[in-house]
Amino acid sequence: MRTARMTDTQEDQENHVTGATIWLTGLPSAGKTTIAYELAGRLRGEGHRVEVLDGDEIREFLSAGLGFTREDRHTNVQRIGFVAELLASNGVKVLVPVIAPYEDSREAVRKRHRSEGTAYVEVHVATPVDVCSVRDVKGLYAKQAAGEITGLTGVDDPYDEPRNPDLRIESQNQTVQESAARLHALLTEKGLL
Repeated sequence: MRTARMTDTQEDQENHVTGATIWLTGLPSAGKTTIAYELAGRLRGEGHRVEVLDGDEIREFLSAGLGFTREDRHTNVQRIGFVAELLASNGVKVLVPVIAPYEDSREAVRKRHRSEGTAYVEVHVATPVDVCSVRDVKGLYAKQAAGEITGLTGVDDPYDEPRNPDLRIESQNQTVQESAARLHALLTEKGLL
């Protein structure tokens, strides 16, 4: 018995409708956003619908008015998680390069995705604090060292490292392209691409 074969266009549409949230957590200047944008470009090139929910942009628009207390950080992460799940449940690959320093906040986002039946992948960009402080993309480590700011995640504010992330990337040991390729391979392995 012969089965009807999908056209290439139908196959492409079928393959690219699975949404997922890919949360990249790690210290400031770990490389989360750089890896996310590298992967986003590759995924778009393959025809996927992709959004990057950049933590800095979210803070400016969606979470304006929130500070950096534990409660405010938790609220910020939950807002981002809600938007990510909403997009992912509609077939978008959502890359979320957001510190999300507290395990309970990340777990709440994971549970929301699970309860909605939406794929969720946690990636720990595990760059050591000494490497991050040298990169110091936004000058935060220098400001903290000079006493201009307090509450810097991983320095004078806690960061709960993920115990069982789906992937751990040590960005100091590989290029951005290699990091993005490892994440791409994981998404393929999980049937999300």
